[in-house]
Amino acid sequence: MENTNKSKYSLPLDSCAPPDHERRCGKDRRGKTKAQFKYFLANGRRETVRRGEDKTRLFFFDRYNQKIFAAITTILMLSVFDALLTLVLIERGASELNPVMAYFLEHGPLPFLIAKYLLTSIGVVILLFFKNVFINKINMYTQSLFPCVIVAFSTVIVWELFLLFTVR
Repeated sequence: MENTNKSKYSLPLDSCAPPDHERRCGKDRRGKTKAQFKYFLANGRRETVRRGEDKTRLFFFDRYNQKIFAAITTILMLSVFDALLTLVLIERGASELNPVMAYFLEHGPLPFLIAKYLLTSIGVVILLFFKNVFINKINMYTQSLFPCVIVAFSTVIVWELFLLFTVR
């Protein structure tokens, strides 16, 4: 019996496999999960995982929604504000308890600010790359950590402001 469906998008039934099997042939075009640089320049292509079976795999996306952008911007601004408040408190006699940041503070305020910003940026980029990974131990997606980081930075800043205005 001859295939009567002559659509320009369909393959003849006898081209790849028997009629009772999958009719697609060739390599799966979805094999690559890495975002390509050209999509960063042209607004990207993928923002979320669309297929159920793909949710178990690791994907790097080239488009991110506005909530993620706002969270990242907020985290970076809070980090810089935290660094500036830390420098003010250091001038007033406080000491840095974080040994990594204390090391950079020994080299001056500018290396301290640059290190603070770069370390925060690296952490945010790592969170961004793995934002759709499900963490079984705490039963949540990694993207849920963005608000947690914002709350943590906000708490530190409130504490620093408290110290700044109450301790002399």
